[in-house]
Amino acid sequence: MPGCALHPRDRQIKRAKGLRLLKSLEGFSSMLPFSRANGLALSPGWEVPRALHPGRLFHFQRVEGRACAREREPVSQTVTQSVARMLTSRTFLKRTRAGAVMKVVREHYLRDDISCGAAACVLCGSREEEQEAKEKGAPAQALLEAQPSGAASSLCPGPHYLLLDTNLLLHQIDILEDPVIRNVIILQTVLQEVRKRSAPVYKRIKDVVANPEKHFYAFTNEHHKETYIEQEQGENSNDRNDRAIRVAAKWYNEHLAKLQTEEKITVILLTNDRKNKEKALEEGITAYTCEEYIKSLIANPELVDRLACLNDEGNEIENGRIIFSEHLPLSKLQQGIKSGLYLQGTFRANRDNYLEATVWVHGDGDQREVIVQGLRNLNRAVHEDIVAVELLSKDAWAAPSSVVLLDDEGQNEEDDVEKEEEKENSLKTPVSKAMMRPTGKVVGIIKRNWRPYCGMLSKSQIKESRRHLFTPADRRIPRIRIETRQSSTLEGQRIIVAIDGWPRSSRYPHGHFVKNLGAAGDKETETEVLLLEHDVPHQAFSQAVLSFLPQMPWSITDKDMKFREDLRHLCVCSVDPPGCTDIDDALHCRDLENGNLEVGVHIADVSHFIRPGNALDQESAKRGTTVYLCEKRIDMVPELLSSNLCSLRSNVDRLAFSCIWEMNNNAEVLKTRFTKSVINSKASLTYAEAQMRIDSGSMNDDITLSLRGLNKLAKILKKRRIDKGALTLSSPEVRFHMDSETHDPIDLQTKELKETNSMVEEFMLLANISVAQKIYDEFSEHALLRKHPAPPPSNYDILVKAAKSKDFEIKTDSAKALADSLDRAESPSFPYLNTLLRILATRCMMQAVYFCSGMDNDFHHYGLASPIYTHFTSPIRRYADIIVHRLLAVAIGADSTYPDLTDKHKLAELCNNLNYRHKMAQYAQRASVAFHTQLFFKNKSVVNEEAYILFVRKNAIVVLIPKYGLEGTVFFEEKDKPKPSLLYNDEIPYLTVEGTTFHTFDKVTVNIMLDASNIQHQKIRMALVEPKVPGCNVPSEKSKNREPEKKKKKLGK
Repeated sequence: MPGCALHPRDRQIKRAKGLRLLKSLEGFSSMLPFSRANGLALSPGWEVPRALHPGRLFHFQRVEGRACAREREPVSQTVTQSVARMLTSRTFLKRTRAGAVMKVVREHYLRDDISCGAAACVLCGSREEEQEAKEKGAPAQALLEAQPSGAASSLCPGPHYLLLDTNLLLHQIDILEDPVIRNVIILQTVLQEVRKRSAPVYKRIKDVVANPEKHFYAFTNEHHKETYIEQEQGENSNDRNDRAIRVAAKWYNEHLAKLQTEEKITVILLTNDRKNKEKALEEGITAYTCEEYIKSLIANPELVDRLACLNDEGNEIENGRIIFSEHLPLSKLQQGIKSGLYLQGTFRANRDNYLEATVWVHGDGDQREVIVQGLRNLNRAVHEDIVAVELLSKDAWAAPSSVVLLDDEGQNEEDDVEKEEEKENSLKTPVSKAMMRPTGKVVGIIKRNWRPYCGMLSKSQIKESRRHLFTPADRRIPRIRIETRQSSTLEGQRIIVAIDGWPRSSRYPHGHFVKNLGAAGDKETETEVLLLEHDVPHQAFSQAVLSFLPQMPWSITDKDMKFREDLRHLCVCSVDPPGCTDIDDALHCRDLENGNLEVGVHIADVSHFIRPGNALDQESAKRGTTVYLCEKRIDMVPELLSSNLCSLRSNVDRLAFSCIWEMNNNAEVLKTRFTKSVINSKASLTYAEAQMRIDSGSMNDDITLSLRGLNKLAKILKKRRIDKGALTLSSPEVRFHMDSETHDPIDLQTKELKETNSMVEEFMLLANISVAQKIYDEFSEHALLRKHPAPPPSNYDILVKAAKSKDFEIKTDSAKALADSLDRAESPSFPYLNTLLRILATRCMMQAVYFCSGMDNDFHHYGLASPIYTHFTSPIRRYADIIVHRLLAVAIGADSTYPDLTDKHKLAELCNNLNYRHKMAQYAQRASVAFHTQLFFKNKSVVNEEAYILFVRKNAIVVLIPKYGLEGTVFFEEKDKPKPSLLYNDEIPYLTVEGTTFHTFDKVTVNIMLDASNIQHQKIRMALVEPKVPGCNVPSEKSKNREPEKKKKKLGK
C-alpha cells in the first residue's frame, strides 16, 4: 500500500480519500515529509504533534490552513511491532565547519510494500500505484514491460531487464539514452551516488526515467525491507554499495521467478567492475560488462561506437611513451591550495593559440589570472575545467603570446609531439618585464567540465583503420581520438562526440561517437550545431508547459481589471526593428494642464500569464532568454505569449505594467508611479517609420506629436547621462537580406542607427533605473539588479597603445575620464578613427551581470554611470525582467509574494543561470552571423574591400571591414612557402613584413573569400592586396581554391 508504513495485510488500516494515515511510535520526536523514499503519508510542510500516544492511529487533515490529527480506532500490538521492525537508523561521521568530527544518527524507514515496477507483477502494488497517480492527475512512473521488448541479445535471448551499477551509469549515459535500450532498473543506491558525483549525468538520467517509452524504473532499494543492507565492519562505502546492488539484483530474480508468466524474466547486472562481476557470478547472478552486452546486440552494431572508452590508469604507461606529468590526487591538491602552494581556477583555452591558456583564479587574491604555455604545462586540461596550477619561478614568467597557432595538422600522435616542441619555441620571445604575467603549469584537475562536443571526423589515412581524430567546432577544445566502424558514413557529417579520458601517453583525449547531426554546410545542421555548442535549450515546449497557457479565445476579464488602471485612452505606440512580433514595450507622451509632460513606458505584463513555480515558469527560468539568430528565433516563452497575448500589438487590448513619470521641459523627473494597466497601442512602428514621422513637416497627428515630445526629452536625458560619465561605445552589427525562396543571404550591410533608436533606448534605461530603485527600497536584501563592473587597468592596455600610435591619449581613471578622452580623439583626416577606438573600448569592458542585492555590495553600473540598475523592459525575452515584475507588483500591492522570491540564496542561484544563458545567447548569435557571412561569400567572385587594422600579431594582422562589419585575420606565413622576414614590436605595437610596417588602425585593402579547403573549419579567409609586400599579396593558386575539388584561375594583382 504506497503511502503507508504499515503492512498492507493488516486489515485494521484502511485508505480514506482526502485523509492521510500516520502511525506514531514511541521515541518519535518528529516526522519527515511524505515521499516515495519513506513510508510516512504526510504532506510536505505539515507539522506533527510531538507527543502522540503510541499504539494509536491518527487521521491527518488540513483545516483552515492548519494540520489537525483525529484519533482512529486502536491498533493491535502486532501492528506496532511490525512497524517497529521496519524502523532502523543510519550512522555516519560529519566534519563541522570548525573541523571537529561529529557523529550523526538518522532514523531510516523500511517498507515491504514498495513496487518492483514490473507491469506483470501481481505481488506488488504496481497497478494500484499507477491508478492512484491517475486519480490525482499526476504522471505515473513508467513500469517495466510485462514482456520486455527491445534489441535481441545473443548472450541472453530470453526476456530480461537490465540493472546497472553506478560507474556504468556515470560513463555510459550516451548508450542508455539510445531508444534501443529499454526496461532498465535504476537503484536508489546508484542514483544517490550519481547525484553526488555528476549533476549533468544525474539530470540526464532523470529525463530518461521520466520518458515512458524507455521503461526505466527507479527502485528505492534503500527503503525496501528485503534489499536494504547495513555497512559491515571494515567495509568501505563503495564495497557496501556494490553489495547492495548485487542484493537487489538477486532479490529481483527471486521475486520475478514467482510470477506466472509465459517465459521467465531474468534480471541482468551490467557492470564494468571486474570484482563486482566476479562476485555476482559467484552468487548466481547473470552479469556482463557493458561492452559484452552491447556487442551481443547483433541487430544494432552502431551502438558499439557509442561505448565510452574507459582507460585503465594502471596500464596507461605500458600503452605508450609518457607525454604528460601525472595529475596529483585531490587530497594533495586541496592541501596545496590551502597552504598557498597551488592556485585553483577555471581553465580557459586560447581560441587563437592552442598551446596557450589562461587560468582565472578563484578568490579575492591580487593575481586574478595565470598564463599557461606549452603542451606539457597545459597537462591535459580542457576548456572550462577547474584546475590547480603551480606558479613557475618569476624568471620563467611570460607575456601573453601574440602568435596565432591553430591545431589543424596531422594524424600521427608521435609526429605531433615533436612538432609541438618546435611551435612552443615560437612562444618564447624576449619581452620587457612590464609585459610579464604570472605563469604556471597545471598540476591537477579538481573538476572536469566535459560536455558533448559537435564537430567533424578527420578520417584516418590508414586504410580500414577504426581509429580517427575528431575535430571539434570549438577551437578551444582539443581534437579527440575515437574508434568507429562508420567512418565512411560519417565523413562530411557534423557529429557529436564525448570525451572519456585522457591518458598520459596520448597526445589527444580519447572519446566515443554519440550522434550524427547531418551534412556539414546544411543550414539546419549548422544551426543545430551552434545551438548545441552554446547550450541553448531549443526543444519544443512540452505538453506540461503548454498546459499552463490560457485557453483561446482569450479576453480581458473583470477579474483581470481588479488591480489595474485603464489606460486605453492614451495615445500609446511601439517602435521596434522591422518584422518584430514580440513587442515588449510601448511609450506615450502628452501635455498636462500644469504645463508639465506625462511620459509613460508600458511593458508587456508577462508575469500575469506565467505564475511562480509551474511548469511554464520553470521552463522560462531554465531558458533564461530568447535567442535571436539570423533566420530564426528561439523563444523563451511559447509563441502564443511571445507573439500574441503578451505582444503589445496595435489596436488590441493588452495587459501591461506601466512606469509613468511627470517631467518638466528639461526632462527632470518630478513624480514617478508604477501601475498594472490595460493599454491599446495606436501604432506598431519601425524605427524608420517613427523617424519619418518626427522629421515630417506635414504630419501633426497625436502619434507624431507624442513621438516628437519623446525624442526631444530623450536627447536631454542622453546628454545628461553622458555628462555624468556614461560611455558611448561601438560594435559593428550587420543585417542580412535573405532570398525569399532559398532563404540564403543576398546582401550584407551594417545596421544603420537612427535618432529613434536612441529615443527608445533612453526611456528604457530610465524605466529600468526607476524600477531598480523602487524594488531595492522595498526589498533591500532580495532585489534582482544588474551591475557592470569596472574593468581592471590592464584591460585598457591595447586601447591606450592603439590611441598613442595615432598621437591621442586615452585616460582610464574613471568612466567619465574614458568617455571624455574618447570624445577628444577625433581626426578630421581620419573620421573613422573615433569609431575604431570605441570598438576597441568595447573589447576592454567586463561583462554586465545580474546579482541579488543581499549578496553583493557593489551595485554600480560602469557603462551607464548609474548607481543602480535592473532589467524591467523586456519580460517576453528575458526571465530576469519577469522576476523584477513580480518584485515590483508586490512592492505596489498588485500581487502577493512567494517563498522563492524572498530567498536571496535561490535568487543568487537564479542569477548565475541567467548570466550563463545570456552569455551563451550572445555567442550563439555571433556564430549565426559568422555562418551566414560564409554563405554570403560562398558564391561571390573576387571581393576586394578596404579594411582597418584592429590588432597586430607576431605573424598576422587582424582587420575590420567597415562595409560588412566583418573581422578577420591576414596571415603572413603560409604552409609550403618561404617564410617572410617578420619584425614584431609589442610596445608600440607594429609588425614589419619584408620592409613594410603595419600599425594599429592603418588602412589596407584585403581580398575576401570563403576557404573550404579545410572542411573541418570552413572560414572567411582574407589576404593582403594593398600595400604590396613581396611574397605576401593575394593568396597562391593552391590556397585560393574555394572548394577542394575545384581549381580557380589565378587572381591578378
